[in-house]
Amino acid sequence: MSIAARIDDLSFAHPGTDTLALERVSLRVPAGESIALLGPSGAGKTTLLALLDGRLQGWRGRVSVLGAPLDPDQPPPRARRADTGFVFQEFALVERSTVLRNVLNGRLGRMSVLRALLGSPTMRDLEIARAALADCGIADLAGRRADSLSGGQRQRVAIARCLAQEPRLILADEPVSNLDPTRAGEILSLLTGAARVRGATAVFSSHQPDLARRFAQRIVGMRGGRIIFDIPTSELNEDATADLYREAEPMPGPGLRAVS
Repeated sequence: MSIAARIDDLSFAHPGTDTLALERVSLRVPAGESIALLGPSGAGKTTLLALLDGRLQGWRGRVSVLGAPLDPDQPPPRARRADTGFVFQEFALVERSTVLRNVLNGRLGRMSVLRALLGSPTMRDLEIARAALADCGIADLAGRRADSLSGGQRQRVAIARCLAQEPRLILADEPVSNLDPTRAGEILSLLTGAARVRGATAVFSSHQPDLARRFAQRIVGMRGGRIIFDIPTSELNEDATADLYREAEPMPGPGLRAVS
């Protein structure tokens, strides 16, 4: 079995605190699967995704992503960064730029350094960006400014930007927490479906067991910086989810909007 990411005995504390955000975490992420990180606020889901994205330094343990080890003291080299894409909870769009320009930002890591600095995409970059917009159902919004869009449209732009990057690993931090249940299902279907078609691996975090069950092949339950369980979706039951949310927040249902 090919492995997209491997974590062994990982511990991490945010600067300025002695409290471990991640404690002795070990995880295997098989290539090509869709995996949900499930758990309450403060479980460590966002921190784990940031680690896999190469944005955390100062951790202890061993981590490799897409076959290359991560260095606990510095971010991955530019040549490897584009292989991992990230979809942020709050979209992280350039508000005054057009939708197309935002999606083209996903191509920067695939451009030469000079083209990236000048913001000068090739025709191939434009083709890939427009194809990503079409795949996300927003080709007609290419000329609109990001700050004129609805929440669902903005998240589609963020996903299109990620897809334009042509990543082999897609990470998504609570990508639907600000959306109503119908839109949430549409976005997770788009995200996991696009990953599957491209042969990419998808790891997304969620507060909601129902959504995790619908769109993930495996569920990794987290609480207090630890992995509580790592199981096939078919094995997720009420006892497992109740243990995750014990002494935490009430377990959110499909009609509730949880906030990280």
